[in-house]
Amino acid sequence: MNIVLLDGHTINPGDLSWRPLEDLCGRLTVYERTAPEEIAGRIADCEILMTSKCHITRELMAGAPKLKYIGSTATGYNNIDVEAARDLGIAVTNIPAYSTESVAQHAIALMLELTNHVGLHSDSVHSGDWTNCEYFCYWKQPVTLLAGRSLGIIGYGAIGRKVGEIASALGMEINIYSRDRQAAMASDFVTLHCPLTADNAGMINKEFISAMKPGAYLINTARGGLVNEKDLAQALNEGILAGAAVDVLSTEPPAADNPLLRAKNCIITPHIAWVPQEMRQRVIDVLAENLRDWQAGGTQNRVESKPAR
Repeated sequence: MNIVLLDGHTINPGDLSWRPLEDLCGRLTVYERTAPEEIAGRIADCEILMTSKCHITRELMAGAPKLKYIGSTATGYNNIDVEAARDLGIAVTNIPAYSTESVAQHAIALMLELTNHVGLHSDSVHSGDWTNCEYFCYWKQPVTLLAGRSLGIIGYGAIGRKVGEIASALGMEINIYSRDRQAAMASDFVTLHCPLTADNAGMINKEFISAMKPGAYLINTARGGLVNEKDLAQALNEGILAGAAVDVLSTEPPAADNPLLRAKNCIITPHIAWVPQEMRQRVIDVLAENLRDWQAGGTQNRVESKPAR
């Protein structure tokens, strides 16, 4: 059995082992990354294909006559034409809910950075501001207490629930969007944890922001496409929102002219909520489990439809 993994570097840049997959196959070929024009040649003779971000189209599948299985190395599988795979008799699986703990942790970390400005104050100290200060302490930006503040959670699956648990422990009031939309939108903080669908693409737009509490904060560790980035940047620059912190953008890596790169009070991290070593090890383990189950005739984590981009 010939397995090809097209974009293995982000999962395993060298600190993990591919052994769980190697034990299942006669040959495993792992490419660090694959450009679009390289995909066809690399999968032409493979039986098992694994990828996170490469776009696998009907044409590419048709050009790989031995292909029987595609394993997404992530929860999302927008990049795979699932309908074409079904037509061609190719199984498709994904890895659901593997990064619940780490994404929730990152969402809270972003919230704390928005309120405590840890990086700003550390940079200030290292630049000499504390050494030259007349007082025993100072602050460059107001520090906001989370206890007693409200958090609106949009998407109350495993990650949303975990974020709610942590925020509750910090003394925050939790408002769940699916239960009370108005209360969630009017919260001091709004955090996104929902999948991207045709119905909610760009949902955080000028209209949505106008219904939010003035001076609120937005956090997005879900999907960049949920946010109209131009509208969010305008709201930040005009002071309608006090700040935003995002780990995902509509295009990754972002274009140089992405408006959030120059927006006021906007923290951006490079899609790292999922990257703790424990989470990436879980990806490899579940990849192997899914494949082993498929070989035995099972349907573990089989996906049946293609979500919208």
